[in-house]
Amino acid sequence: MTLRALIVSDRADYRQQLAHHVTLEWRDALPAEYEPATRGRLPAGFTGVAYDVVLLDHEVQDSRGLEWLEDLTDRPGFPPIVYFAPGGAGAVGDKAMSVGALAVLTRTDFEHADLCGALRTALASRRNVLAETSRAALEQCPPDRFGSVRIRGHRCLRRLAVGGSSSVFLAENVRTGEQRVLKIFRQVPDIVEGSTTFDRFLREFDLVAHLRHPNIARIFDIGVADDHLYLAMEFFPGGDLRSRMRERLDPQQALGYVRQMAAALGALHEVGVLHRDVKPGNLLLREDGSAAFIDFGLARQLRLESDITGIGAIFGTPHYMSPEQGHGSPLDERSDLYSLGVVLYEMLTGDKPYIAETPLAVIYMHANSPVPRLPQNLAHLQPLLDGLLAKKPVDRLPSAAAIVANMSRSAGSSASSLTRRIAASSLSPTAAVASRTIPSLLRSV
Repeated sequence: MTLRALIVSDRADYRQQLAHHVTLEWRDALPAEYEPATRGRLPAGFTGVAYDVVLLDHEVQDSRGLEWLEDLTDRPGFPPIVYFAPGGAGAVGDKAMSVGALAVLTRTDFEHADLCGALRTALASRRNVLAETSRAALEQCPPDRFGSVRIRGHRCLRRLAVGGSSSVFLAENVRTGEQRVLKIFRQVPDIVEGSTTFDRFLREFDLVAHLRHPNIARIFDIGVADDHLYLAMEFFPGGDLRSRMRERLDPQQALGYVRQMAAALGALHEVGVLHRDVKPGNLLLREDGSAAFIDFGLARQLRLESDITGIGAIFGTPHYMSPEQGHGSPLDERSDLYSLGVVLYEMLTGDKPYIAETPLAVIYMHANSPVPRLPQNLAHLQPLLDGLLAKKPVDRLPSAAAIVANMSRSAGSSASSLTRRIAASSLSPTAAVASRTIPSLLRSV
């Protein structure tokens, strides 16, 4: 069985010690570390949904571990907590148990077997909670290819789409009447033992649930019901950019969408996240015309490059892939900017920049064919397109944040001027990425 553990302590050496105990017993575990001394308290919206257990040290913020424990155990659905009390435990240990700790161990003198026993109990407890969540579901969605699914607090109105691994429904929040989208995933037979689908689903939620950005879709809830994973998110009555593009956008409209997409990507990149699947179908429109990205199932925290999908694996949509993504090479934020350039070209011309009979042929063209030329009436936008679609990341525009900042300052100026301004920016994507070292969930709260 795998184990998802969050280790909370002010001391790096103690966090490493506990991580060693975890990985010694669960070889495939990837324990995440959180340092209160520099990061402060976990935000009120942090639910711990991505973890099976939390290892909480008494020595946090001047021995205020008990305060942390009381706060976290009051949060609905929070995972079990193993508490590490001072020597002898005594009154501190009794207090920890009384406020909801699953187990209490002595900080400096505990047995490996005792810790592993507590962790196995936590896994079993987590499994029981998920089962109870399923049984507590209140409302029923229409039958789909995965059978009938009841989602707590939601009333399904109609099916919107069916994919290979999920179905999408328009739903209504029972309490507020607000319309939402429910994405219901295929059955996961054994959540505790872990699965690629489940881990990727949790990662999707972890990365974006706590981001509050007008151009990133809001996620309201994650859960398990009737052995199905589900995600409740914002409903977009305006459809997607793909549908909007059928009407052929004028250059100013296209640049407006580019600015909104760049703003969303800048927010994601700021927390060390790549989207990895930028395309018109993943940009949805609100009634007021604003747009927001969805579908972060392929987005991954940059420092966990080998996690889940494996090094060298290719994910994404070939027509929108950067050359490095198509070849399974390491990525940084400039790969998302390349995909943004593909979308820009398609918005301006109605065609994709590279078309071939097979996906591999398209990937080859992205790497080897010249950047396509825009029609003469759009030639003033060619420098911007060239800056986005450069074959080598080092030759591309430096960052989404730079694009947004310079578009804001350059309203009414030429695209060539805009491109020169962006290229002159001192922002370094690789430096920004290198500075992000906190696990995905904790960088998104």
